[in-house]
Amino acid sequence: MNNHLNRRTFLTQMSAAALATGLSSIPFISSARSLGESKKLGIALVGLGYYSVDELMPALQKTQNVKLTGLVTGTPEKAKKYGEKYNIPKTNIYNYQNFDEIAKNPAIDVIYIVLPNSMHKEFVLRAAKAGKQVICEKPMALNAAECREMIAACQKAGVSLSIGYRLHYEPYTQHIMKMAKDKPFGDISMVHASAGWRMERPNDHWKAKSKFGGGAMMDMGPYPLQAARYATGLEPVAVTAQMFNTAPEVFEGVDETTTFQLEFPGNIVANCTTTLAANVNFLNINAERGEYGLRPFSGYGGIHGFLPDGKSFDFPEMNQQAAQMDEMCLSIIEKRPCKTPGEEGLRDMIIIDAIRESVQKGGKRIVLK
Repeated sequence: MNNHLNRRTFLTQMSAAALATGLSSIPFISSARSLGESKKLGIALVGLGYYSVDELMPALQKTQNVKLTGLVTGTPEKAKKYGEKYNIPKTNIYNYQNFDEIAKNPAIDVIYIVLPNSMHKEFVLRAAKAGKQVICEKPMALNAAECREMIAACQKAGVSLSIGYRLHYEPYTQHIMKMAKDKPFGDISMVHASAGWRMERPNDHWKAKSKFGGGAMMDMGPYPLQAARYATGLEPVAVTAQMFNTAPEVFEGVDETTTFQLEFPGNIVANCTTTLAANVNFLNINAERGEYGLRPFSGYGGIHGFLPDGKSFDFPEMNQQAAQMDEMCLSIIEKRPCKTPGEEGLRDMIIIDAIRESVQKGGKRIVLK
């Protein structure tokens, strides 16, 4: 939530935005509340790449229920730089080799895995074995089998497993979810969702390499896939897909672009695209009485909602990562399920596995089980 908005101002603006849409109610907003500094959970970030350094660390300076207390990195220079910047004791800084010693550290309650996709399973299993609560970035793993193993390990250890679907914790996405239930413009017939960015130097990026679990579908792909699911409020029954790679010498064994079509109950179809070759980001939902959606729909800010007949809806800017971590940690404190558990990540990965199968079989229609 914008620091310049108090709760009353925020709710007033939310209500005004809802009225502008012609709808009768506003979306669910995070119930995260301040529990006091002494009751905040301590979190350690595992992997100090862009997302940790530029997004999560600053967000953790704004959270109410969790604070940054640990770092895990394989780069000593990063350990020193960010340890000093955020006043992290050296005893709370680990590398990938001594990571398991974190089990003995009472200052760290939660471990957030922010590593290349190929490393997610290993560190979720190690975090669970250490007895820590676990947050894992999306996509959850390399395939559904890994997801099931991760869920089982966390259940056995008696710890929670949450997946970093930050959009579930921000108001625009929550509003689209509510519209899927309320159907203010009639039944939905089609969804179009695309998310991608132009990778300028793929030779230098792990996301362009198969050994790290890279590729468009394993980077931005979960965004249109998730959007199709929450925009309809349904689970797909079948999928067809196509993958393209215009520079195989650069994108090593991975997709540069993937398009996929999801079939939902009620003859609803979603056409989705994800790419590392172009900047694209939109969610269009076609219903009986017009088109609505978000442009962009998955940015860290600047999201804009549109409705039929040129109307729109907008909400105050907020720090999505802070809202996500606050709500996840509040669910841990209150010992209740979070909005995006491991099972949510597994559902996506089952569909991604089917997308790969369709591509391997020349675009064959794959029925989802």
